[in-house]
Amino acid sequence: MAPTLYSREGFLGFYRQSASTENSHNSSNSSSGLSSSFRLDNNDSTRTLIQRYQSNSQTSNQPANAGGMAKKAISKEEWNARLAEVQVDRDDLNKLIMNYLIIEGYKDAAEKFSQESGAKPPVNLESIQNRMVVRTAIQRGHIEEAIERVNDLNPEILDTNPKLFFHLQQQRLIEYIREGRVMEALEFAQEELAPRGEENPEFLSELERTMSLLAFELNSPSPVSDLLTPAQRQKLASELNSALLLSQSQEKDPKLPALLKMCRWAQQQLDERCTYPKIKDFTKAELVMEPMGAATVGGGSQGSSSSAVAGA
Repeated sequence: MAPTLYSREGFLGFYRQSASTENSHNSSNSSSGLSSSFRLDNNDSTRTLIQRYQSNSQTSNQPANAGGMAKKAISKEEWNARLAEVQVDRDDLNKLIMNYLIIEGYKDAAEKFSQESGAKPPVNLESIQNRMVVRTAIQRGHIEEAIERVNDLNPEILDTNPKLFFHLQQQRLIEYIREGRVMEALEFAQEELAPRGEENPEFLSELERTMSLLAFELNSPSPVSDLLTPAQRQKLASELNSALLLSQSQEKDPKLPALLKMCRWAQQQLDERCTYPKIKDFTKAELVMEPMGAATVGGGSQGSSSSAVAGA
């Protein structure tokens, strides 16, 4: 069976091929070690694959270029020629895009993409709309509305996930404080959150940190000011979105960010062996040819690419 986009062989085949053109002794050792360390069963998830890659990178103490041999230089023309030889199944690409659109909640885009590509969505797209209504409520600070809608969809989600429910109640407290409703915030914390904090040290620590907001001016810098940022709401919205996806027997994380991490890891490995046209900014996906000696072993020259793949 031909390698697919989701397999390590299909995705990293080009990088392995490029690395193997270096010194045959180093290449054979590296290639054999790679295949034996990373041979996966068909059921291995992308996340497991990433963890194995990271584990191998951390435990490898001997750089590939330790012998002092000069790095091989691959020109942009040669690189593009090799890229042209890599075959990627169009259906796999369509599934990858559809997977991202559905999990991230782009219902209209998923519908249009399905019409244009012929890719069939694996789920009812109306379920996306339900999740997005909940996410929007969280992002606007309407926590009670979000809780009600989640319970309408599936009351077991919050009953079986005490950590998520605590975070929702914590966000309600944050919104009370943001709006200057101090007395309501104190009563809510005492009645709803304090009992949960007594049962769980982690919850108690988070509650104490949230209550610290009352000691500072809302618009002034403080050690807890991050709780009032849009990122705090977004983090909770993502946590709740993942819970809704799992309740619908869907994946909670899209595959695309994980594949970008795989690509970045592959570039870090290849940096040790040669210079080549690399993707420095994954938001642009442009191949950039660095001068000899400019690449940093371990991927330090990736620049803004790290932000593009963070959080997968």
